[in-house]
Amino acid sequence: MRVLVTGSGGFVAPYVVAALGAQAPGGVALTLTGQTSGETAFGPISALDITDPAATDAMIAAVQPTHVVHLAGISALPQAAADPNMAWTVNVLGTLNLARAVMRHVPAATFLFAGSSQAYGGVPAHRGPLRETDPLLPTSEYGATKAAADLGLGVLALQGLRAIRFRLFNHTGPRQTETFAVPSFASQIVRIERGEQPPVIKVGNLDAERDILDVRDVAEAYVAALLRAEAIPAGTVLNICSGRGTRMRALLDGLVARARVPVTVEVDPARWRANDIPVLVGDPARARKVLGWEPRRDIFDTLSDMLAATRGL
Repeated sequence: MRVLVTGSGGFVAPYVVAALGAQAPGGVALTLTGQTSGETAFGPISALDITDPAATDAMIAAVQPTHVVHLAGISALPQAAADPNMAWTVNVLGTLNLARAVMRHVPAATFLFAGSSQAYGGVPAHRGPLRETDPLLPTSEYGATKAAADLGLGVLALQGLRAIRFRLFNHTGPRQTETFAVPSFASQIVRIERGEQPPVIKVGNLDAERDILDVRDVAEAYVAALLRAEAIPAGTVLNICSGRGTRMRALLDGLVARARVPVTVEVDPARWRANDIPVLVGDPARARKVLGWEPRRDIFDTLSDMLAATRGL
């Protein structure tokens, strides 16, 4: 296997690479790419601007990957809302640049896409857990860009691209940035413990219900797809989820219960998002069948791991 990973400087990539190394030791040649070059525990990152068609084409031609794990993108809703043009350029055009380069140079390669449950958007919650056959009704710039890229890859799959489209539900874990709610809660608690912040956690909407996974379980789903890629039909869509919803309030309460000092909670209007989706829970049945995968970790154990990592333990 020659695996090219985009977005290697981001949150998820190190977990995917570690899981791949554990499950396919010695059998993988890795090429790590990112927005900027750098060094990681798994090897160097080569700079690649996926919005540059020529540079993307040259990278794929040179590496000749058998598998591409496409993790690069604008990944946070506030970031996409702040610069929508950039979000569309990176998340849609960048994805299609990469996919078309794969079709030109390594048409037999697997293209594994990190899509998002935000593409479902406003599908009514009363319909039950979301299935891959549900319509895409995004309610945010981020969700719209992910839906557009997903649909674009579906068209390319009809033309021969061996695409597997993940629709990833929320996932968290140690080393995730404070752009996201759960690591923001954890980081605020640790700053309070250190006396660097008043004993008040500022929060947004705590009533939102999310299907939230440990990033290590998500990484194992990526590896399962890579190892089974030859048996997965081109264009396949898979919800990566647990089928269980957890309110953000319960996650915050879990973190507060693990704090070493008393803390209080304060709602911050600036942290509320317009068009926030009340419930976002997926049906994992297809992923279980196709990948032989299901999440194994308790999200409340993940909270303990996040606090330990943030404390530097």
